[in-house]
Amino acid sequence: MTYLLVLGGCLAGALWLEPLLKVGVLRQVRRLVLTIAPVAAVFVVWDLLAIRAGHWTFDPRQLVGVVFPGGLPLEEVLFFVVVPLCAILGFEATRQTLLRWSRR
Repeated sequence: MTYLLVLGGCLAGALWLEPLLKVGVLRQVRRLVLTIAPVAAVFVVWDLLAIRAGHWTFDPRQLVGVVFPGGLPLEEVLFFVVVPLCAILGFEATRQTLLRWSRR
């Protein structure tokens, strides 16, 4: 559960930006998917290749036990969605805050 808890902490640290600062990231679902999906796909393939080559492993004690074909755990797939989402929320919150300040 450790990996999921860390991802949950990342989301908790970033999701509040959406309603409080009204960044609008989650209202643009299509744009968000088109931004995150290609990058996530590349990293999923990269991880699968690294797992197959024996360069990359996961500690089963840190995971919930859901593993996709190729040995990729659920948490790793979620990582490739959660971390970019948090980064986008942070970036947009900063960008929009600076724009608002510059208009004063």
